[in-house]
Amino acid sequence: MATCPQGHASGADDYCDVCGTQMASLPAAGSAPRPSAPAGPSGPSGPSGPSGASAPAEECPVCRTPRAGLFCELCGHDFTGAGGPVQVTGARWEAVTAADRAYYDKVIAEGGPDAHAVAFPPYCPERSFALSGEQVRVGRRSRARNLQPEIDLSGPPEDPGVSHLHAVLLAQPDGSWLLVDPGSANGTQVNGRPVTVNVPVPVGPGDRIHLGAWTVITIREGTP
Repeated sequence: MATCPQGHASGADDYCDVCGTQMASLPAAGSAPRPSAPAGPSGPSGPSGPSGASAPAEECPVCRTPRAGLFCELCGHDFTGAGGPVQVTGARWEAVTAADRAYYDKVIAEGGPDAHAVAFPPYCPERSFALSGEQVRVGRRSRARNLQPEIDLSGPPEDPGVSHLHAVLLAQPDGSWLLVDPGSANGTQVNGRPVTVNVPVPVGPGDRIHLGAWTVITIREGTP
């Protein structure tokens, strides 16, 4: 078991199989020469140009430490690019909004503030919103607050029980979504269960999100 210049125990004697650093020991006399590391304008070894002058060592883009192998010795950055940002994967989901008469009747029966003044809309077409990006806000647009939610429930018809920023859907690295109610005036329910303020709740295809006086949002798998 060889030891590389960085102190790692390596099973290979040419390049460290932990950090990728070229081993310091030279080949024994008569042995076949090892292939040298590719030279380049910012490579760790070899001449750079006709003059034979060595180019400055490549720096880690994260902590600016000079490169000594495949991984930064200080922060662990992967110079190969294999450890890049996690991409959101999975099926394309959509949120479909509509009016739910049964939920409206329940809200009115519970006698919330101004319940008597809220009428169920005689016509409310379904609308579909693609879930994309890192977050999808749910609410009603407000010019005064410069707020334009991705799922805009301003209508028509407008549900007066929906806050301007009522809820937020947060994308997860595995392609799933979490719902957060940041503190809406009238609360949010997922599949009939109240959502605690600022406590993320997982949602997926088939889940029904109720908010306001009569609004229901159904999560569905859309067309890829």
